[in-house]
Amino acid sequence: MKHTENLFRQLSGQFFLHNRIRFVLACIAALYSGFSGIIVSWLLKQLIDTASGAEGALSFHMILLLTGADLVLFILFFLLDLYSRPEFIRRAVTDYKDMAYEKLTQKGIASFKDESTAAYISALSNDVASIEANYLSQLFPLVSRLIMFFGSIILMVLYSPILTAVSVIATILPLAASLLTGNRLAKAEKTVSDQNSSFMAMLSDTLAGFSVIKSFKAEKEIYELFAKENRRLENARFSREKLKTTVGMIGALAGMLAQMGVFVAGTYLILTGHDITTGTVMMFVNLMNFMIQSVATLPGILAGRKAGRELIRKLAEALECNTKSSGNTDICCLKDGIRLKNVSFAYEEGKEILHDITADFAAGRSYAIVGGSGSGKSTLLGLLMNPGADYRGQICMDGRELRTIDPDALFGIISLIQQNVFVFNASIRDNVTMFRDFPQEELDRAVRKAHLDDLMEERGGESLCGENGCALSGGEKQWISIARSLLKNSSVLLADEATSALDPKTAWQVSEDILEQSGMTRIVVTHSLEEELLKRYDGILVLKDGRIEEMGTFHELMERKGYFYALFTVSQ
Repeated sequence: MKHTENLFRQLSGQFFLHNRIRFVLACIAALYSGFSGIIVSWLLKQLIDTASGAEGALSFHMILLLTGADLVLFILFFLLDLYSRPEFIRRAVTDYKDMAYEKLTQKGIASFKDESTAAYISALSNDVASIEANYLSQLFPLVSRLIMFFGSIILMVLYSPILTAVSVIATILPLAASLLTGNRLAKAEKTVSDQNSSFMAMLSDTLAGFSVIKSFKAEKEIYELFAKENRRLENARFSREKLKTTVGMIGALAGMLAQMGVFVAGTYLILTGHDITTGTVMMFVNLMNFMIQSVATLPGILAGRKAGRELIRKLAEALECNTKSSGNTDICCLKDGIRLKNVSFAYEEGKEILHDITADFAAGRSYAIVGGSGSGKSTLLGLLMNPGADYRGQICMDGRELRTIDPDALFGIISLIQQNVFVFNASIRDNVTMFRDFPQEELDRAVRKAHLDDLMEERGGESLCGENGCALSGGEKQWISIARSLLKNSSVLLADEATSALDPKTAWQVSEDILEQSGMTRIVVTHSLEEELLKRYDGILVLKDGRIEEMGTFHELMERKGYFYALFTVSQ
């Protein structure tokens, strides 16, 4: 909770951290905007009193000079506002999103297995738009309204304490109306945010699984699901807008009644011989309008501010979930090896996936992990890249417990190749280098060793890969992932079913490419039991029901005629 609160303050502070001068200038412009309305009301009183010949009224010439001076100042402060306010909001939103995304990249590698990316997409798009409109943009109207409210009261007291008392009492009506409805806006805004996250998640799922939808002819059912989520979102937005309109209408009605009450009271005071001029009554009516506007809009502005802060807090809570571990032990390469001792792991309490795993992986050697579906192969491999996982036992790299190793250092020596290689909609070169700069010689060596050179020569390094690599074959994506690992100069290469979605010829080539990378510790989870490939591994771990059933080389396991022998025989 403490960390979440600190992150919330950091995110909120990003609006002003490098933006103070623009904020101050915009506040100054807002101050004069509120003060200018009071000046205009006072000039209106003077003009009416001069026209009616009231005692002590200013000359018409002086009123014109003061009006001209106010107009010049208004234009100058308007230009200041025109520059500072949009610049403040632009920088504030930019810095906020930059920090949020930076914090997002610092989360643990396993974060998004348990989290919805749609929530973050919504937080950095729809929620940011709401924060900008209801929080940031309302900071300056808040300043103007406060100046108008208190400035109006001060000017009123100077001219008529009695009529001021009437005005303050009349203000209670619109204030009560606004307070009764305005606080509900924050809840309505959060409901819209939650529904938008749900809608984005559904949309992402249906588009990603479009081929499955078509193959099962589920278009109608998916459309109904889309329509249901769409209606929920739009109904939430409708309720929010209806509430905003209701707040405005109630405030306007209450304000009109209060304004009429002040006008009637002022007229009565004039008729009963009190020292009040017609100009003073008109000034009070005008100032009363400012007071009512402030009172009517202030709860809405404060509710919008509260809603914006709730959205920031919601993002802070999400960013704090599944954060990477805080180990500080450094490791620059794997020299001795990886040792697992009595390792057990469960995703849910009471449902253990791995049981008492003990195994050694010597540095620079190659290992295969095989077993039936659900035996825990991928889970075991995933633990090696997840120092934040709540496993029992020990996982040591060169004698250093995984939990104590700095995650950045760990990710620096390990590369992961999965079945579905993610490829950005960028050039082949950028996908290999991951948008970093490398000497050309190192890039050429990695491309050549990964057998990616033919593709680079055929299409050119600047050729776009398409969205999620749609312009590439499965094998080409895998070769890009291998080239990434080689260019990164990883000590450990983990491959999780890297060839399961490839045709037999391409799968064989990719497997050979992985085995040929000497000097790296290669641990490969595979379902393919190809004899010629399995013979080349220095060791094979055979898992069954989350336990190591057997370990050894291909020949040793075949001679035992145990569980591996049965798996291999059935697969042939």
